[in-house]
Amino acid sequence: MRKALVAAARMGVQGVEIDARGELRPQELSQTGMRELKRMLEDHNLRVSAVSFRTRRGYDVADEIDRRVAATKTAMKFAADLHAAVVVNQVGNVPTESTGRNWSQLIDSLTEISKYGMHVGALLAAQTGTESGADLARLLDALPEGGIGADLDPGNLILNGFSPLEAVEALGARILHVHARDGVRDLARGRGLEVPLGRGSADFPALLGTLEDHQYRGFFTIAREDSENPAAEISAAVEYLTNL
Repeated sequence: MRKALVAAARMGVQGVEIDARGELRPQELSQTGMRELKRMLEDHNLRVSAVSFRTRRGYDVADEIDRRVAATKTAMKFAADLHAAVVVNQVGNVPTESTGRNWSQLIDSLTEISKYGMHVGALLAAQTGTESGADLARLLDALPEGGIGADLDPGNLILNGFSPLEAVEALGARILHVHARDGVRDLARGRGLEVPLGRGSADFPALLGTLEDHQYRGFFTIAREDSENPAAEISAAVEYLTNL
């Protein structure tokens, strides 16, 4: 992590996302460790843009849901302690109809999480991609206002056959965080492929303009999952977004 923070600072970014599941587990971090982490961030003039906490299953699955919700709350407290306003996770499968056991499970779990988030000051942002922006907006409409938001991931939406611009229009001011990722649909193979920022189907000039219309003031966190040279690609992506 020390080397990563140095590299990020050299790129001129303002913040970094921290993975609270695989990279740095909150329950294993002592008070001394937390102070050291904050000191490293301050030394490099970096903030925490978001905390990522990827659960193996969504909040629509009843099995071990109490444990999953409790672990999410721990990540939210961790984020709040680092002055990060957002914890990102995929919330699970959003049913096509607002009825049934899975829908009720999703609503109950996310309502509990939303109340905790408003209490500690770090909200859960549901990552886009597994459903359309309109379906995610329908879920957010059924939850306590202001307790859960969205993490806009254009690349993830494209990979799953959805429109990023339509998602921004549907979610509007409920977008709490943006993952700057890009992608294309490989029609021959019938699947999506992640590509470097600016080289895919995501129209970032239009996306930034539409986000501005909705008064978005959060971070744009650059992420690259499949890359042979992530440092170079992320540096190029920083320049691309800065120029926009």
